[in-house]
Amino acid sequence: MPLTSAECVKVAVEERLAIVTIDHRPVNALNRQTLEELGQMMDALAAEAAVKVVILTGGGSMAFVAGADLKEVAQLGSPEAAQEMAALGQRVFLKIQRSTKPVIAAINGVCLGGGLELAMACHLRVAGDRARFGQPEVNLGIIPGWGGTQRLPRLIGKAKATEWILTGDIYAAQEALRLGLVNQVVPQDQVLKVAKDLARKIAAKGAVAIAGALQAIEAGVDLPLEQGLAKEAAAFPKIALSEDSREGVKAFIEKRQPQFKDR
Repeated sequence: MPLTSAECVKVAVEERLAIVTIDHRPVNALNRQTLEELGQMMDALAAEAAVKVVILTGGGSMAFVAGADLKEVAQLGSPEAAQEMAALGQRVFLKIQRSTKPVIAAINGVCLGGGLELAMACHLRVAGDRARFGQPEVNLGIIPGWGGTQRLPRLIGKAKATEWILTGDIYAAQEALRLGLVNQVVPQDQVLKVAKDLARKIAAKGAVAIAGALQAIEAGVDLPLEQGLAKEAAAFPKIALSEDSREGVKAFIEKRQPQFKDR
């Protein structure tokens, strides 16, 4: 797929950054089309050598993503259809989680249900101070189906995640920061700027090391420590012998900024 905007998922490239916008107004609800377009966009970004970091945000000022499209949920007529809906969202979000290019969620508004599940699949999260978070699916008589029951406990702990999921309550951005769900909370009108600043800082590093770090974290995060250390040790030699590594060490010794070639 060429790196072009689709109907509900837009993309703009600035230097080495790709800004991907979920644009399904008014609240950027995730329907089948939007999910499929997002999955195709992630495939295209993976193949685009000029892009080193991806920023994912929501169109407009109301919502990052308010959740799944409830009209589609209401039309589910069989266990097979419900299973397929859950599988589609999980597949797309796993593409994001397993991306070797960092994906930063720029959370510029409401981030609920499927929107929170999407944000949690990203590697880093920058939130506006008026953003709101929650997994309110139980209020509709359903459960999170795109990773919420699995990623939320891993990010904020089992007890708090269970409370969030079973009450369906909505939480302020500062509470999300306190629990470690987001990396930063910034003024609402600064969300995209701060996300871009963070992305540029990462993009200035060598792509080999960035991809290797993400892969090592992903491979070992849920393993016992010794197994995770083995994954890290196995990944280290290829990265340590890369051109970027040679340049980085040489630049440090020579007291200058490294000129990484991403190889």
